[in-house]
Amino acid sequence: MTAVESNTVQCAEPDELRAVRGPSAPGEPRATAALRPVAPGMRRLLFTASVLVLLAGIQLFVFTGHTDHFFAFTIANPLAAAFLGAAYWAAVAIEALAGRQALWANARIAVPAVSVFTVLTLAVTVTHLGQLHLGARFPAGTQIVTMAWIAIYLLVPALMLILLAVQARTPGVDPPRSVGLPAWLYAVLAVQAIILLGLGIALFAAPGQAAPIWPWKLTPMMAQATGAWLISLGIAAGQALVERDARRLRPAAAGSILLAVLLSVALARYPHQFEWRSASGIAYLVFLATMLLTGAVSLTQGLPRGARRSALIRLCSTMYGLSRSTLHSSAQSPSDSNRI
Repeated sequence: MTAVESNTVQCAEPDELRAVRGPSAPGEPRATAALRPVAPGMRRLLFTASVLVLLAGIQLFVFTGHTDHFFAFTIANPLAAAFLGAAYWAAVAIEALAGRQALWANARIAVPAVSVFTVLTLAVTVTHLGQLHLGARFPAGTQIVTMAWIAIYLLVPALMLILLAVQARTPGVDPPRSVGLPAWLYAVLAVQAIILLGLGIALFAAPGQAAPIWPWKLTPMMAQATGAWLISLGIAAGQALVERDARRLRPAAAGSILLAVLLSVALARYPHQFEWRSASGIAYLVFLATMLLTGAVSLTQGLPRGARRSALIRLCSTMYGLSRSTLHSSAQSPSDSNRI
């Protein structure tokens, strides 16, 4: 047997790994270390967060034109609201799938990105407190939604920090990496991480200067809110390079696919808000395609070759249909000619 095989014990499925045998002195029984599970508190927080982002996604992606009544602040541009709603719904997949994992190694892809996002969104909320729906001039229901928004972004970062400390003290080790990724995928993920982090930091730190390069109109507050999402996605892409195992990336891969699909739907709904022929608009569309590609390959890696091919074909067919619908909607939009 190889060195790896002699030092590890695996069951038929990697998800069922329960122990890893480490090295020991010659002639001595090999020590067995338990694998680190997801701490119960962390699991509960991930599931709770998935419900909260589901609700936020409904407010933004379904009731896109009614954020003045159903959300914590008014978003005048419906495409900007739909972008945030798509990102929140993509986070449902990431957090819920991470919460279902037995092992911490297979769940932690969600945690750094979520932690950073909540802190940045809290900063946006505090910076633009005057734009929130607070005060007697707003209906009671709208005020309740706004207060809930503030409470969530005060509590979740603190709870995440506490539970990360608990998780760090949970005994156990990571299982060995079992499903590698193609070399080209690491290169694409590296480019994604650089672009997402760079653009996200620019939008967050200098919204007035960076907003014009985005392919639709953004207010300073929306530029910072968008930047918070881009930074968190960039962190997830960077962490994928560190994990280097498809089994550890599956929550993020599912979220990446869902985000690309939902953002395509958003473009089909509001084509007249998008700068289709601008350099940033073209780059945005290319980036959606790469997100779909990296997510699909990461999610299907490790499946039998036939099943992998079938899954990729179905996914490509779905995106082809969405792209045709989006382009048709943009061509038919009466106001689109004024924007291009």
